[in-house]
Amino acid sequence: MKKIKIGLIGWGTVGTGVVKLLRRNSALISRRLGAHLVISRIADLDIKRDRGVKVSPSILTRDPSLILNDPGIDIVIELTGDPARSGDFILQALRGGKQVVTANKALLAESGKMLFKEAEKNNRGIFFEAAVGGGIPIIKAIREGLEANKITSILGIINGTTNYILSRMTEDGISFKAALSEAQKSGYAEKDLSLDLEGIDSAHKLVLLASLAFGGWADLNKVSVEGITNISAEDIAYTAGLGFTIKLLAIGKQTGAGADLRVHPTLISHRHLLSSVNGVFNAIYLEGNYSDQQLFQGKGAGEGPTASAVAADLIEAGENVLSGDYLVPGKISVEKDLKLAPKGEIECRHYIRIPAVDQPGVLARIANILGAGNISIASVIQSGRRKRGIVPVILMTHKSREEAMEKALKRISQLAEVKSPPLRIRVED
Repeated sequence: MKKIKIGLIGWGTVGTGVVKLLRRNSALISRRLGAHLVISRIADLDIKRDRGVKVSPSILTRDPSLILNDPGIDIVIELTGDPARSGDFILQALRGGKQVVTANKALLAESGKMLFKEAEKNNRGIFFEAAVGGGIPIIKAIREGLEANKITSILGIINGTTNYILSRMTEDGISFKAALSEAQKSGYAEKDLSLDLEGIDSAHKLVLLASLAFGGWADLNKVSVEGITNISAEDIAYTAGLGFTIKLLAIGKQTGAGADLRVHPTLISHRHLLSSVNGVFNAIYLEGNYSDQQLFQGKGAGEGPTASAVAADLIEAGENVLSGDYLVPGKISVEKDLKLAPKGEIECRHYIRIPAVDQPGVLARIANILGAGNISIASVIQSGRRKRGIVPVILMTHKSREEAMEKALKRISQLAEVKSPPLRIRVED
């Protein structure tokens, strides 16, 4: 049986999981692929640390060029996450005639247009199932299982850290700070907290999903992104009483004006399937014009689930090696940019929390500003008194345009009776 040689660059948690999986499921994979997948070299800055799996010292190196320049290696797995060098590793691998498997969502979202063009130029594939949703096979589902559909909507809980934090705040009423501390102690948070908390990680993944599903390259710089750092335990309690759960959603929708792409905290009904996705779990909710509604759920990170996704890509890349052809169905289209809907014209309902002085006439002034922007109030909750006479005014609006809401909130924040900027959370119906 033919041997397909693999070079692994980046021997961290996921890389270790891949080595373990290929050993444990070696016979099963060989039978299904019709060839043996063999890791012939591993490159990492640290080749001394015990990973809990034994490999021959002869295949370990600190020099990635020994993999990239080896004509006998068929597939390169790039798992470094190194923003300075990972792109060069992938380019060198493609130009050297190698298939590439990566989990690097940030690199692909930021430089994917160039990298996918280079892959096509060299008749090689870039496989990235592990870049979105960990062990959830969402990339292959869109590329293959739903290829005959026009995907109309994507709603994704695709960052486990933020979902864990919001879940803990919801379950036990703890503060954002306490929930974040738990996430850090459990090892769920990235070293750079902004990637998770500010929605950047989710935006990277949304770019890849939307580019696959909507038939054009999505520009990361044009995705509207907001994080969860302003969400309080009080907001979770108020919205729960209204029948909603707060989730950080990555949203992609096809509209008549173009694709609507955004990441932000979102209110979803307790009846929605995504509302019960808690902890570090990820979920992607898709709608197709023939498939209707589909929900994909599973662990979005970790050694095992992510290694599973990498290994699935290895098998598909191995099939390319065996056939000698570039066979990636439903590949990302980079020949044209995805037309995006004007942000200001997007419409949705809103939850607004306004910290205001508790005195007569404040609510009327707020209502006048909203009315001037053609924003209709659906309901009002005025909570009990707070310290120093400040009371939160809670509003739910009917659907309104994004541009009108932003202008109204700016005017409201300038009122003398409003002591800090209003918090706005969009509602996904």
